[in-house]
Amino acid sequence: MPTNVIIGEFEQLVLLGLLRLGDTAYALPLRKELSRLAQRSISRGALYRTLDRLEQKGLLEWELEREIPKRGGHPRRRFRVTRRGLLTLAASRKVLLEMWSGLEKTLDETVQTS
Repeated sequence: MPTNVIIGEFEQLVLLGLLRLGDTAYALPLRKELSRLAQRSISRGALYRTLDRLEQKGLLEWELEREIPKRGGHPRRRFRVTRRGLLTLAASRKVLLEMWSGLEKTLDETVQTS
């Protein structure tokens, strides 16, 4: 399991969003999914920089679609989380669950007093 790759919250959200989208994991649907689930505005530039960074880390890969769409004539990139990306997400999840463990009461009390 990768131990030398550390990913941030947004990188985790991007990878999880790609997994949720499956065969429709293109940038535009991903941006919409992230905005909907994370309930925050995602700039196009931030998304593409993050996708490029995750590719450089070996956590995702992409392929150009075979058919050129009518929407301007440029093929879209379909993204896929790599095995290394899946392992990294699993490791991140494990650490986060361990960090959250035992804090339920503290968090519940904080929310109730807000």
